[in-house]
Amino acid sequence: MSVTPPNRIQLRRAVASSFLGSVIEYYDFLLYATAAAVVFNKVFFSNLSPLTATVASFGTFATGYLARPLGGVIFGHFGDRLGRKRMLVLSMTLMGVASFLIGLLPTYAQIGALAPIALVILRMLQGVAVGGEWGGAVLMSAEHATSRRGLWASFTNAGAPFGMVLSTAALGGTAAILGEEAFLSWGWRVPFLISVVLLAIGLFVRLRVEETPVFKAAAADADRDSRAPLLDVLRHHPKTLLLGVGVGLSAFVAQGTLTTYLVAYGVRAGFSRPDVLNGLTLSSALAVVSIVGWSALSDRVGRRPVVMTGALLMAVFAFVLFPMVDTGSVVVLTIALVLGQAVFHPLMYGPLAALYTEVFATKSRYTGASLGYQLAGLGAGLAPLLFAQVDASTGGGGTMMISVIVAACCLLTVICLLALGETSRRDLVEAAPAEKSSA
Repeated sequence: MSVTPPNRIQLRRAVASSFLGSVIEYYDFLLYATAAAVVFNKVFFSNLSPLTATVASFGTFATGYLARPLGGVIFGHFGDRLGRKRMLVLSMTLMGVASFLIGLLPTYAQIGALAPIALVILRMLQGVAVGGEWGGAVLMSAEHATSRRGLWASFTNAGAPFGMVLSTAALGGTAAILGEEAFLSWGWRVPFLISVVLLAIGLFVRLRVEETPVFKAAAADADRDSRAPLLDVLRHHPKTLLLGVGVGLSAFVAQGTLTTYLVAYGVRAGFSRPDVLNGLTLSSALAVVSIVGWSALSDRVGRRPVVMTGALLMAVFAFVLFPMVDTGSVVVLTIALVLGQAVFHPLMYGPLAALYTEVFATKSRYTGASLGYQLAGLGAGLAPLLFAQVDASTGGGGTMMISVIVAACCLLTVICLLALGETSRRDLVEAAPAEKSSA
């Protein structure tokens, strides 16, 4: 198949659209994460004890991650059949509407059990939306690029911590301005309601981006067979899919630990909420630069060395993280967050955007990349819930077990990287190696 010559203007638009779309999607998605740690246990689970309410709140948080693979399959199927752009517009709209409605939800004190039920439903819609967003956004950048694929694709991943910056700043700033009582009464709703404004901006930018030349070339190929992209992935690339999940799992477990569980743990350990959120905001802002920088390096030295270095460093850091928090020092807490989220985690996370696009063929790439990434992403949703339960069952003394789990996931990533091999030199126009061998 032939590919239309690259259009630099469209590449820049695609990268900008992917970054902004990712910022908006993750602002909404991770806003829920922060709110689950510091607000929802008091607003939607006020009938439970504090520790049990935290576990329940993290449970609703986890449903969003459980729904992400479903979103990856649904949007991936139609993205591989109809095009990347259409699905990205739909996923952004779904996320914006669901987040806006969360801002309008009555509390448990107002309507009882219906409140957390509605919260779970809207959280699941958020999960479906973000599950469809990531794969399409990455492909829009990667398939428009003809070189430095790791760099351009990484802007989608960089949008996640920037979305975290906005969400924590919005939630923390609202709390600081209004005070604790007004914040818990109605102020927490404001950051969710702002979603509708971000949605309008995002759609304006996204609608100006053309479909990718790689997909256009594949769509014009009369010999292509992509009626069932999911079956193609499961039938011809099961090993690749499983290895991809293993490669990404540790990055997401670390993400859930640093951005969600550690927030609740830090507050329980005696830190004020603003101190924890300030540290999280700083580390998230620095992570934006780190993700792009490490991903650019992966274009030069390969995806595998960069991701593997991050996994090994995070495995060691897992045993240092909680002792640093337990010192009670705000400075040490901030250093721990910066090291974890802005140095070690970006090494593992940044190159994943390009890596996932490089292991699947065009006709099933949206589905394969989305499904692999979102299955790995379950780690970020389930880890805080699991860790909260471990903490509760040990009376608050289970941090060593948590560190062991994080380190074990990192070692799994190293093993899967060795089995998967280097991907950075693969041509996106050609069929994936696994597909060639299975023909």
